[in-house]
Order: sequence, then structure tokens, then C-alpha cells
Amino acid sequence: MAAKKSWRSAFSIYVQPRVRSMIFLGFSAGLPFLLVFSTLSAWLRDEGVERSVIGFFSWVGVTYSIKIFWAPVIDRLPLPFLTGLLGKRRSWMLLAQLGIAAGLVGMGSSDSHTQIQQIALFAVWVAFCSATQDVVIDAYRIESVDPEYQGAMAATYVLGYRIALLAAGAGAFYIADYSSWSLAYFVMAAAMLLGLVTTLCLKEPEHAHVSGVSGAQLEKSGGAKHQGILRRLLTNFSNAVLSPFVEFFYRNGKIGLLILMLIAVYKMSDITMGVMANPFYLDLGFSKKEIAEVTKIFGFFMTIAGAGLGGVLVVRYGIMRPLLLGAVMVAATNLLFAVLAVSEPSLLLLAGVVSADNLSGGIATSVFIAYLSSLTSTAYTATQYALFSSLMTLPAQLLGGFSGMVVDSYGYAVFFIYASTVGLPAIVLVFLLMHYQSTSKTYSHNP
Repeated sequence: MAAKKSWRSAFSIYVQPRVRSMIFLGFSAGLPFLLVFSTLSAWLRDEGVERSVIGFFSWVGVTYSIKIFWAPVIDRLPLPFLTGLLGKRRSWMLLAQLGIAAGLVGMGSSDSHTQIQQIALFAVWVAFCSATQDVVIDAYRIESVDPEYQGAMAATYVLGYRIALLAAGAGAFYIADYSSWSLAYFVMAAAMLLGLVTTLCLKEPEHAHVSGVSGAQLEKSGGAKHQGILRRLLTNFSNAVLSPFVEFFYRNGKIGLLILMLIAVYKMSDITMGVMANPFYLDLGFSKKEIAEVTKIFGFFMTIAGAGLGGVLVVRYGIMRPLLLGAVMVAATNLLFAVLAVSEPSLLLLAGVVSADNLSGGIATSVFIAYLSSLTSTAYTATQYALFSSLMTLPAQLLGGFSGMVVDSYGYAVFFIYASTVGLPAIVLVFLLMHYQSTSKTYSHNP
């Protein structure tokens, strides 16, 4: 068992070049997100586009939820010329970043009054390239460093991502206010140069050989050299799509189901609460200015502080104990919102609760990303992590859709207690996995 590292040694992880580089990749990943969502909605509404039309643009977000379908292609398909020049990950990263920049230029060049369909097509293109970039950056992050450093990589990624959200949100609004929305999108396209330069300066990580668990079985049964076209297609499909899932269960056995259950429920408490957060603040009587100042200023810095602390905790204590801490803190801070709901409105109390919530959320996010990263095989990094990230958000988003019904029926105090209770399965599952790991180590050390 490795010796526990000192706090000084744990904090020193943030001076590592690859850890610092994630700030810039996080910025590159976060920049296009708002530009095809809330910032785009604001632009269209400002130009007088009907709300019903703007609502249809929300479907662009589906692109981020279905990236699992082309993640196997990113894992296996080399790009002509670029892969030989830059390597497997950096070539796809560069192509995605160029696609985002081109799409943003296309959006900025379109007339919102006469070319609304063209804007929609460019928005879908930007979202597709952005989701592709997410898949590649996740794969690069996992393959670049050891699992104990994944928390720090996640923390610096979150920092860059949050800075990009400020640029694509408030920054784009300022530019549009002083000039035009077209210029705002042109400037955001130019800002993608930060990601492009970073990609060119990075060192390509080492990759494991993709043998294909189920693909190998097909080859043994049919003789790969003499297969027909159909059998070859089936083998390629198996290696690209089925093998990542077969390999996961082959490596984890029955415990793999428990792991997938934890992935599905870990963010439920956080996401369930988040759906009703802003309506709650408004119903308490706080002004939009007060909400923006507290949630943006305190929220930003406390989230970054929490993410950074989560990365340090992973280095010092491993992944499982900080993972448990994150689950407990997220559930506990939801109870603080229940206290806020039955108290007299106080800006100081609001700032305290929001700070605690964002701190716990930052810790839980960076540690959970480190945990998901540790579960992937380097042979199928992009595909497996895309699966995990989709499973992480989809059930929580579905459950979050019922949040308004709970509030309408029982009030905010009961809702936040309910949101806290939703976090209990995650705590129990972390305990079970810790017990399983402890038992496995005990048996492995017995003669």
C-alpha cells in the first residue's frame, strides 16, 4: 500500500504541466456550450425572434447526450495525415476545435431575420463538434496521468470551463451591447485559438493496444483472414462498439452493475435541487441582481475552491473516501436550503448556504470525475467515459423533471428534504463499494 502523501506534496500536483494545461482545454470545452444555448437564445430574442421558435433551439442540446454513438469512431478511426502528424487524441481535438471556430463564424455571419434555419444548422454543427471535443478531451485527460492525479486534472478543467462560461455569457453580452451579436460570435470564434494553440503544444499520451474482447472471440470462431464481408463488418462493429462494454464487465465482474448504479445516482441529489434553485431564490423575494451577485460571485469562487480541494483530497487519501465525503456533503447542504426555506429572507444566510452548496458541489464533481476516469480502460477510453458521463446525467435529469410537482404539492422545505434524501442511495453504494474493495484486498493478502 502506498504511503499517504503530505499536504504539501498533494498541493504540489497543481504545478505539473499537464495539470495546468487542463485549464486551457477546459476553456476550449466550455466556450461553445452557452453559445448554442442561453447566449444564442438571448441573441435571437433580442432580434425579435418568436419565443416558440427559440424553444426549438433547445433541441440542439440533444447532441451532447448522444455523443456515445460516435465515441467508438473517435476511439478507433485515424484521421488522414493529422493522426500521423499529431497522434490519436490531438488530431481529433484539433479537428473538433477547427469545426467549432468555423461554426461560430458561420453563426455570426448569418442574418437572424432571414437566415434562421442557417443559424440552426450552424448551431447543431457547433454542438456536434463541441460534444466531439468533450469526448477527446476526456480521453486525453484520462490517458495523460495516473488515476491519483485525475482529481487535480478535473479541478483545473472545471476552472477553465467556468472561465469560458463567463466569457461566452457575460463577455458575449458586453460585446453585443457595445457593438453587435455578430461581432460577439466572431470574437468567441477567435477565442478558440487558445484551445488550438494548447492542442499543438501538448504531448500525445501513450495508448493501449485495442485487442477487442468480443472481436477476438469472433476471429477465433471464423478465421479472420477468410471472413466474408458481413463477418468483417460484424467484427469491426464488435471491436468498436461492443468490446468497450464487454471489457468493462470482464474487468469488474458482477461488481460492474454496482458501479453503474452508483454512476446513475451520484449526481441525483445535486441535479434535482438545482432545477428549482433560481425559482426558489425569486420566490423568497431576492432581486435578480442579488441572486446574480451571490450565485455568480460566491458560486464561482466556491466551486473552484471545492474542485481544487477535491483534487488534493484524491492525491492524499485516494478516491473512495473523498467520493464518500462528496456524496455526504451534497446531501447535507440540501438540508441547509430547507432551513433557508423556513427562515426570514437574509442575504447573508443566502450567501452562506450558496457558498456551502457550491463548495460541496465542487468537491463532489472533481472527485467523481476522477472516479469515472479510474474506471476506464485505456484501450477504450473515449467510448467508456462517454457512456459513464451520459449515465451520470440522464437519470438525474429525468428525475429532476418532477421537481416542480413536488414543490407545488408540498412546498420548498419538503422539496429540499426530498432532494437530500435522493442522495442517500449514492452514500450507501459508495459504502458498499468501499467494503467490497476492503474485502478483496483482505482476501488477496491471505496465503
